[in-house]
Amino acid sequence: MQKPFTCLVSVQELAESATSSWRIFDCRFRLADPAAGKRAYAEGHLPGAMFLDLEEDLSGPRSGLNGRHPLPDPQHLAAKLGSLGVGPGTQVVAYDDMGGMFAARLWWLLRWLGHTRVAVLDGGLQAWASSGKPIDTAIPEPVACHFEAQLQRDMKVNADYVLSHLDDPEVLIIDARAPDRFRGENETLDPVGGHIPGAINRFFQDNLDASGCFKQAALLQEEFGKLIKGGDAHKVVAQCGSGVTACHNLLAMEAAGLDGARLYAGSWSEWCADPARPIATGP
Repeated sequence: MQKPFTCLVSVQELAESATSSWRIFDCRFRLADPAAGKRAYAEGHLPGAMFLDLEEDLSGPRSGLNGRHPLPDPQHLAAKLGSLGVGPGTQVVAYDDMGGMFAARLWWLLRWLGHTRVAVLDGGLQAWASSGKPIDTAIPEPVACHFEAQLQRDMKVNADYVLSHLDDPEVLIIDARAPDRFRGENETLDPVGGHIPGAINRFFQDNLDASGCFKQAALLQEEFGKLIKGGDAHKVVAQCGSGVTACHNLLAMEAAGLDGARLYAGSWSEWCADPARPIATGP
C-alpha cells in the first residue's frame, strides 16, 4: 500500500502518485475579493480538482465575537467532504496560489476531523504550471461516500485557555501575521491593532523559500527550534488574524517533525472583539 502523504507533496510526487481515488481541492481565495477564488477555479485548475471556499466551506457562521473565520461545524464539514468523495482512506491534496496560505487551513481541518491522509501541494498552482503540467477547466462529478468525523479535540484551544495561560512559561503563543500588524501598525482587517500579550511573531511567509516552496525540514526545525528555545512543540499555541495563516505555521512545524502544537482558531479577530482582554503593541 502506498505510503500516505501527510504534510507536503511535491509536483512530481503528485503527478506520479495520484490515482483516481485521490481528491484534489483548489483552495484559492482573496481576502479583499472573496469571489476571486471561484472565478480563478473556473478559468483553470489542476485536473480533477474540486473547489472549496474559505468562507462558505472552511469556516462557520460569524457572530461578531468569534472571529472572522470561525471553525466550521465538524459534522457539516464532514458531510461536505463526503459529498465530494472523501472517505476514510482517501488521499487528499490541497493547493492554492499563495504559498499554501489557504490550503493549510484545509490540511488542518481534515486532521482535526481525524483524517491524516492530507497534504498541501508544495509551491501550489505556480509550481504545477511552471513544471509544464496541464491545467483543466472540466468540473469533476465525484461519487459521494461516507466521511465520519473523529474529532481531535486536543488540537485547538479557545480564548479562555489563552487568557488563563498568558503568564504560563509552558505555553508559547506564536502569531503568524506580518510583523507590522503584530506590532499594531497598518491594521486594516481588524478593528483593533496589536497582539496577545506575551506572543512572539513568526510571519508565515518566512516558512517559504525564494521559489515559493516550503523550506527544507532541517531549516524549519532549526528556525522553529530557536523560537521554542529547545522546548516541546506541544507548548506552542499558533494564532494569526483569523485562524487561517496560523495553520501554515502548524504545517511547517509538522513538516519539520515538530508535532503537537495547537491552534487558537479565533485568533486576533476574536481576541480583540472583547475589550476586557488585554492587548499589547510594539515588538
